[in-house]
Amino acid sequence: MSTYTAEQRLRRDRSPWTKVQAILAPLQLAAFLVSVSLVTHALLTDRGYGLANGSIVVKITLLWLITITGMLWEKEIYGRWFMAREFFWEDLGNLVAILTHNLYFIARALHWSERAVLALMLAAYLTYLLNFAQFAIKGYRSGRERRAPKQRQHEVGT
Repeated sequence: MSTYTAEQRLRRDRSPWTKVQAILAPLQLAAFLVSVSLVTHALLTDRGYGLANGSIVVKITLLWLITITGMLWEKEIYGRWFMAREFFWEDLGNLVAILTHNLYFIARALHWSERAVLALMLAAYLTYLLNFAQFAIKGYRSGRERRAPKQRQHEVGT
């Protein structure tokens, strides 16, 4: 199944939300890499809990931002705010990531120890990695679909 019809591809290419997603995705990945490093460092050394916690809040903020703008994008392209057929599994993975990341606030409210909160976040970050992999695979396939007609034209023309 193709990710986009010709009409959806046109809407995607014209949408400002496509550009927003293209900016936020690498920002979120960078925030993840920094945060996972800071969280791991704090767990291994018992130092740097403040920086680690700050990086977690930044990561969660970016996750919400990319989710909300992604919902706007999905509505514009597919006519659904969330769980469009074409992005069902990616949206489900995103939902799991949002839920696990937001356990951070519950753990803080329940006064969990720093180590327990950070360990929880490492588990939550695994859900982000799985969801990131889904989107990366979808993006790779979409790029191949986009290049395929051009390759066929080139082969026919030569």
